[in-house]
Amino acid sequence: MPAKEAHLYQKLTNKNVLCRNCAHYCKIVPETRGLCGVRENIKGKLYTLNYNLVAALHVDPIEKKPFFHFLPGTQTLSVALAGCNFKCDNCQNWDISQSPSLDKKIEGEKILPQKIVKTALEKNLPSISYTYTEPTIFSEYALETMKLAKENNIKNCWVSNGYLSPELLNSISPYLDAINIDLKSFSDDFYLKNCGARLQPVLNTLKAMKQKGVWVEITTLVIPGLNDTRAVFENIAKFIKNNLGTGIPWHLSQFSGAPSWKLKNIIETPVETLKLAYQIGKKHCLKYVYTGNVPGLPTEDTFCPNCGQLAVDRTPYGIKRYDKKGKCEKCGADLKLILE
Repeated sequence: MPAKEAHLYQKLTNKNVLCRNCAHYCKIVPETRGLCGVRENIKGKLYTLNYNLVAALHVDPIEKKPFFHFLPGTQTLSVALAGCNFKCDNCQNWDISQSPSLDKKIEGEKILPQKIVKTALEKNLPSISYTYTEPTIFSEYALETMKLAKENNIKNCWVSNGYLSPELLNSISPYLDAINIDLKSFSDDFYLKNCGARLQPVLNTLKAMKQKGVWVEITTLVIPGLNDTRAVFENIAKFIKNNLGTGIPWHLSQFSGAPSWKLKNIIETPVETLKLAYQIGKKHCLKYVYTGNVPGLPTEDTFCPNCGQLAVDRTPYGIKRYDKKGKCEKCGADLKLILE
């Protein structure tokens, strides 16, 4: 029995439906599912099959998402439900993101949104992160939880591929405080071949989130041979500068093939490639460029863009702050740190 009728869809003729939840806009005929594997047309109505079925629930450092400028040094309650609207060959959580599409299994523990918020309150956590898979695909559950979280002064954070429909974006943005969006490349061809999607909707989401006042951070997983060229880094840096502003954090993460879904034989990203991408970001005047998954690099720390003073020193998911309430200790410049 389906758990919940989907909140964003249109009924068509012959009991077909048009899902309006994500940018795929799947047309779904009766008794079949959309690309995400968790939305099914049952007798002319669209149902979300993963509602209330929590596949993962953990407490994480907020830096693990990664958010470096949003509530730095705090812990967040991370929640995920099965399914995804992308088919990324490099997915590290493919066992829960792809299982509904691969074998139609939708597994998880039945946990109501009220319980998620209660858990965050009991653990004195300032935020809930909708993460690990793709929150767009469990948007009904996420939105109910977000509304309750807001009522209890808990912040809401999404870690997303950015493939939302404008309708969903408008629904969640009043309750969303921060989002980290994967900008996986700047090539439509890459998105089509590696993700089964398109680039432009992701760019549209980034711009819309910025316009709506949601705090935005961007992550690019640098995969050798697929998206690691100078041209890709240049294009992403230019897009961020011209459309989002130089104060948007850009995370450049090292790829490791071992835990991924299909790209197990690709070497891990050379540190020199990450350094090149970092230098290109700085060349385009981006104030906060970071490298990730390589402990010990100073490019994981936050420095004042005005005077160069160390403001936040990061070890793996731990930090030491040297700022004064979000401002540089030395020159007083605003470091774009959201502290509450």
